[in-house]
Amino acid sequence: MNVEAKPPYWAVIFSSRRTDADSSGYAETARRMESLARRQPGFLGIETTRGQDGFGITVSYWDSLDAIAAWNANEEHQKAQQQGRELWYGSYQLKIARVETDRKFP
Repeated sequence: MNVEAKPPYWAVIFSSRRTDADSSGYAETARRMESLARRQPGFLGIETTRGQDGFGITVSYWDSLDAIAAWNANEEHQKAQQQGRELWYGSYQLKIARVETDRKFP
């Protein structure tokens, strides 16, 4: 997924280790969260991958810290976060970074 915004913009980097619990519920919630995020003001794009060992990284891109804060405050997103802590993630880390440069090839 290519972000078509010009820097600077913001990246929310979510790395996690999944548990074996409720794979179908996790997948459905992940699809719902992506759909919901795409409708949020300031959303620019998302990239995600997960290995066979359960380790995954999702990077979402936003036009401002205020947009990130609004997404974090979304009630449905907060419920999904709680489910993640209680059921789906053995561990996770969240980082927020400002993207200053964006180069592409070709």
